[in-house]
Amino acid sequence: MILLALLAACLLEKSDSWGPDGTVPLRAETVVSGLEVPWSFAFLPGGEVLISERPGRVRLLQHGKLVAPPVLTVKTAETNEGGLLGIAVNPRDESQLFLYLTAPGPENQLQRWTLAKDHHSARMDKVVISGIGAARFHDGGRIRFGPDGALYVGTGDARQPSRSQDPSSLNGKVLRVDPQGKATPWVLGIRNTEGFDWLDDGTMVISDHGPSGEMGRYAHDEVNVARKGDNLGWPDIYGCEQKAGMLPPVITWATHALPPGGAVVYRGTTIPELRGNVLIASLGAEHIHRIVLENGNVAAHEVYFRQKFGRLREIAMTPSGELWVSTSNCDGRGECGGDKDRILRILRQ
Repeated sequence: MILLALLAACLLEKSDSWGPDGTVPLRAETVVSGLEVPWSFAFLPGGEVLISERPGRVRLLQHGKLVAPPVLTVKTAETNEGGLLGIAVNPRDESQLFLYLTAPGPENQLQRWTLAKDHHSARMDKVVISGIGAARFHDGGRIRFGPDGALYVGTGDARQPSRSQDPSSLNGKVLRVDPQGKATPWVLGIRNTEGFDWLDDGTMVISDHGPSGEMGRYAHDEVNVARKGDNLGWPDIYGCEQKAGMLPPVITWATHALPPGGAVVYRGTTIPELRGNVLIASLGAEHIHRIVLENGNVAAHEVYFRQKFGRLREIAMTPSGELWVSTSNCDGRGECGGDKDRILRILRQ
C-alpha cells in the first residue's frame, strides 16, 4: 500500500527533454486502428470493449475487431477540446453506461444510458449531472468508478480559474457521484484533469494541465497525490509554490508543456518492473511517462516511446492485466494518417 506522505516534496523537472529515457525494455503492438480520437475505454465482462470517440460515437470492439455501426451517437457542442469524452460501465451492473460529454449549449454533462444485452446499441436513460461549465478548452472529462463503488468525475475550469476554488462550482474538481446522482467535490483546485487513478482506497493520483498564458504563467503540467478534501491550489499556486491549506504536486515540468492525458497505476504482472508505478499518457510531448513513487515522493521518472506514436490520450489497465494506450493524432493537433487513431498494447520485450 502506498500512503500519502504528510510533507511530500515537489520535484521541479527543468530538463527540455521532460526526463531521461526509460530503462525497461518495452514494445507496442496495435490492438485496433481506424478510430477518430479514442478518448476512453470501458471494459465489459467477456472481453468486449466500448470506446468513446470525441466526435460523438461509442464504438464496440468485439473479438478483437471494431464493429462498424456505432453503439450510439450523441450530438456534441462544437468546441476544441470538448465532445464525447469519458466513458464508464458500472462494475455492478453492466447495463449502466455512463458518458461525460460537452452537450450543445454548451455545457458538460454526465449522462446514464442503458446498454443492450448484445452491447450493439444503447438508449438514453437520464442526465445525471448538468450545468458543468464548458468552453473551447479545459473541459476535463475523465470518469472512473472508484474502490468504494462510486463514480468519480474529473472536470476542468472551463477557462474561468476562479471556479476551481469555488466550492459551489462543479468545475475544477474531482467529483464523487453517489447512486442518487449527488455530486460532491472530492478534490478541488484543479485546472484541467484528463487522468486519475487510485494508489490505495483513499489515495488518488491526478494529472493536471499547467497554464498556457493565464496570469503570465506557462508550462508546469503536474502530477498530484491527493486524499479526500485536498486542495491542489489552482489558480492560487502553481509549479512548486506553496500556500497554507494547498497541496503542491509531486512533480511538475517547468520548461515545456507535456500536457498529460490519462493516468493509470500499473497493476499487471507481464511487466513486473512497472508494478505500482504511475503511468501518464502525454499529448504534446508524445510519450508515456513513468513515475516511481516512494512514500508519496518521486523516486524516479522516465520517458518511453518518445515521439514514436504521436499524441497519446488514454492509458488504462484491462481486466486481464494488459496495458493499453490510445493515440490522439486526429484531434486537429496531430498528424492523422490513413489508419487514423489506434489503440496500442504495451508489452515487455
